[in-house]
Amino acid sequence: MKRIRKAVFPVAGLGSRFLPATKVMPKEMLPIVDKPIIQYAVEEAADAGITDMVFIIGRTKRAIADHFDKAYELENELVSRGKHDMLKIVEDTIPRGVNCIFIRQAEALGLGHAVLCAEAVVGNEPFAVLLADDLLDGSVSVTKQMADVFNYHRCSVLGVMEVPREATGSYGVVSTEKDSGEIRRISGIVEKPKPENAPSNLAVVGRYILTPQIFEHLRNLKPGTHGELQLTDAISALLREESVLAYQFNATRYDCGDKLGYLKAMVELGMRHKEIGADFSDFLSQRFAPPA
Repeated sequence: MKRIRKAVFPVAGLGSRFLPATKVMPKEMLPIVDKPIIQYAVEEAADAGITDMVFIIGRTKRAIADHFDKAYELENELVSRGKHDMLKIVEDTIPRGVNCIFIRQAEALGLGHAVLCAEAVVGNEPFAVLLADDLLDGSVSVTKQMADVFNYHRCSVLGVMEVPREATGSYGVVSTEKDSGEIRRISGIVEKPKPENAPSNLAVVGRYILTPQIFEHLRNLKPGTHGELQLTDAISALLREESVLAYQFNATRYDCGDKLGYLKAMVELGMRHKEIGADFSDFLSQRFAPPA
């Protein structure tokens, strides 16, 4: 089986939880300090050695394609003004050696449908899926961690984390053949179960490495609620013919599809920003210092 060269980024969602900011701007372009959320995901994939970035975009997501395109006018202006530091920032938007491919999803028919849209580009290769809303901050790229697991076990891998049982209704939740361990074989997966019906509190969080067999199961799915194809249902079918592993990754997760999670990411990454981190940390310590 080939190494992982391709990553799929489903970015066609409406971002309704961030209205009115997302009325004209994709939620994936919301910045964490000075870098859009989607760029963190692309850099994570590039750190894993992935070279082909496949974006599944909607009609209103042109800004994402523009962000990862060459900005001739801006670059020429920066050169003429001698602003070479800023020029490097613009040029580094696209990691070196990376190809960006954009596929239009005509209708938002679920995560499974978005992944299926990438089949013609992915072909008969294993591939990664990254949901940019989940910003995963670790010393080693989570996609790199999962690629290493895949390279050893040669089967699909889902990134998981433990969540409070009352929160299982917001995630795909897996059951596994053992109760503990960083890597566990999945025995079942259900989408957004009620807490009392959840098989565990081990939730799938925005990162997948999948074998190409997933496409056959996506094509054979019957549409569910609102006519959507659920990736969870296709993975459940895949389990009947090959192993799928749950990998409990080593990183901090920020749910940037949620306002509170987005603000937490802004604060934590802002405090580490090489340009303003020290001053921002000083401001926070002074602003929120306990009274004397």
